[in-house]
Amino acid sequence: MKKIAIGIVAHVDSGKTTLSEGLLYQAGEIRKLGRVDHRNAFLDTHPIERDRGITIFLKQAVFNINDTEFTLLDTPGHVDFSTEMERTLQVLDYAILVISGSEGVQSHTETLWKLLKRYEVPCFLFINKMDIAESSHRDIILNLRDKLDDGCVDFSSDFGSEAFYDNIAMCSEKLMEQYLNMGEIKESDIQEAISERCVFPCFFGSALKLQGVEEFLKDFGYYTEEKEYPEQFGARVFKITRDESGNRLTHLKVTGKDLKVKTVITNSDEKINP
Repeated sequence: MKKIAIGIVAHVDSGKTTLSEGLLYQAGEIRKLGRVDHRNAFLDTHPIERDRGITIFLKQAVFNINDTEFTLLDTPGHVDFSTEMERTLQVLDYAILVISGSEGVQSHTETLWKLLKRYEVPCFLFINKMDIAESSHRDIILNLRDKLDDGCVDFSSDFGSEAFYDNIAMCSEKLMEQYLNMGEIKESDIQEAISERCVFPCFFGSALKLQGVEEFLKDFGYYTEEKEYPEQFGARVFKITRDESGNRLTHLKVTGKDLKVKTVITNSDEKINP
């Protein structure tokens, strides 16, 4: 089974936690949809988060799509807690950037985009709140290309059309050459272009109403690839917490070999008990 770490990032109030809720619901991991405004969201469990209606602490969940196990990291969207979010970017295989269709690209959205570029994280975009947005898909895509990257391609309404493959071909010389010579672009090459940050798939919907969420989840599972890591053990720490007894817990992503229970990790002369 493939294992992929993904993170959801967004400007505050774009519907990031609502989308996380929708993904877990569609994947069958939760039976009931919670809501931020109802203070019963599955991932926002801290009393402060439920009181303020925003994500403050990094949360994680696991769900399966076909032969892939996804570890979902829901990050804070408020700029005051961006440090928690930035630490998470270092362990992601892919990111989902949520953008409000009614608000468009905001200042913090551009900051997030620059951080994703710095950490070289492949990115999918979910344009949310399309049930109340006044802009068309085309206008939003043009705005995304202007503010973020020319590689933003509509995978929602244009998928499979000639316009879709024309837009994909424009994202890299390799794809353009293949399209001109063969008249088509292989799905495996699209997957590779996404992982290399040449193509940024864009999907439209409403997370609150579950519109477009199932389709997004299906294509997300199809177009993501498991990263290859070296045989030598390696890991990256992205969070430190404490359990109910006050014991320190180190959250890390293993980037090489494996880590078994009660294994002692050595770092120079220091020993870390996971």
